[in-house]
Amino acid sequence: MNVLDTTLFQWLNSWAFWRSWMDTLIVFGVAFLGYLMLAALFAFGMATLAPFSAIFPSFRPFRRKNWEMVFTALASALVARFGVAELIRFFYDRPRPFEALSGVHQLIFRDGGGSFPSGHATFYFAIAAVVSRYYPKASIIFYLAALNLSVARVQAGVHWPSDIIGGAAIGIVVGLLTYLILSKLLARRNKASAPQAVRY
Repeated sequence: MNVLDTTLFQWLNSWAFWRSWMDTLIVFGVAFLGYLMLAALFAFGMATLAPFSAIFPSFRPFRRKNWEMVFTALASALVARFGVAELIRFFYDRPRPFEALSGVHQLIFRDGGGSFPSGHATFYFAIAAVVSRYYPKASIIFYLAALNLSVARVQAGVHWPSDIIGGAAIGIVVGLLTYLILSKLLARRNKASAPQAVRY
């Protein structure tokens, strides 16, 4: 696995400093794509509120569903990133590629250590997993964006490919588990608050 991980890293990292436009795409993926994912997530909820609901009236009936998705996605991403990922890093402080290899093309700079799992992959794949339970077709865009920004971090020289695979797996599992737990809790609450029929 180490040899494969290193070989794949070196191939992806070789794209950095190759062309200026490629460097721009990599930095965009690293620095900005995640914010666009969050904006897209919140857009599902905002489109159901005034005055946006006047522009998109077909979204209005999905207000509860969309805001439930936003809340669940953010909750799962926070648990995955700052709970599970940080717990793993506490016990396993993996060096980053630029610490372990020479000649790494480093497009962004950060402190060493804590390479596994990728926090960004963990966070954004959790969001994509939750979106897939509400809007399967739209989730394809979220998954592709999460993959893009994660691979960009390998290309930028700050993560191993296995960091991305591990982070994606953790994010997806935590996202789906959070969805299952919260959807059951919300279903129980809705059932308890529903008006009961009176028998005579």
